[in-house]
Amino acid sequence: MKENRINQKLQENKKLLSIYFTAGYPQLHDTVGIIQDLEDHGVDMIEIGLPFSDPLADGPTIQESSTAALENGMHTELLFDQLKDIRKTVAIPLIMMGYFNPVLQYGVESFCKKCQEIGIDGIILPDLPLDVYQEKYESIFKKYGLINVFLITPQTSDERIRAIDAASDGFIYMVSTASTTGAKDGFGEEQRSYFERIAAMELKNPQIVGFGISNKTTFEQATRYTKGAIIGSAFIKNLTENGTQKIGGFVQGIR
Repeated sequence: MKENRINQKLQENKKLLSIYFTAGYPQLHDTVGIIQDLEDHGVDMIEIGLPFSDPLADGPTIQESSTAALENGMHTELLFDQLKDIRKTVAIPLIMMGYFNPVLQYGVESFCKKCQEIGIDGIILPDLPLDVYQEKYESIFKKYGLINVFLITPQTSDERIRAIDAASDGFIYMVSTASTTGAKDGFGEEQRSYFERIAAMELKNPQIVGFGISNKTTFEQATRYTKGAIIGSAFIKNLTENGTQKIGGFVQGIR
């Protein structure tokens, strides 16, 4: 079986930049164009956010984009339809990120099968607990060649981190802070010691940091100890202010 694109990307000798955006935002049919633009400007991975009516872990910027996308008319079936030919033009890893409820409503197996058909490489469901995943859904994800990405936070115990590392076969999404998502200007001592603590654990899966990365400084601070970083809120803010016109400038400002 062909190696998953995420694992191929993780082997590259560079710090990876992953961008998150909400499907169907700013406009309903912007999804494919945004993905193509991001790849054209050198982004390594993309997380496509499935909008949800009650996004508890997200800060106001992502919440507002989610609400707007739903009001625009975005839903799971439409997103799959928009992405059906994405692999004709885009080669980098694509990850679906959202809450478990819409996946459950769609049907977990149907969702995974559809992801495989259109060329999605991984799924991030922050509210799907590890034990529930292992007991009920792991075999389905594996059947369709999908990597399930788990999150760890500064509050996650070493024991739990080891369990997540053992269950993972891609990267670990390392949440930089205990608060909700949102852009920050820099990381403090507490975050740096957390980055160092995880680095010292020598996990088998590389870590990619998310939450609070918004510019070149925070990207460099976050990737000093890790394989890469994810930018969400700052990119969505850029879309809110500039539409889809200044994607390239935003990406170049990070690197």
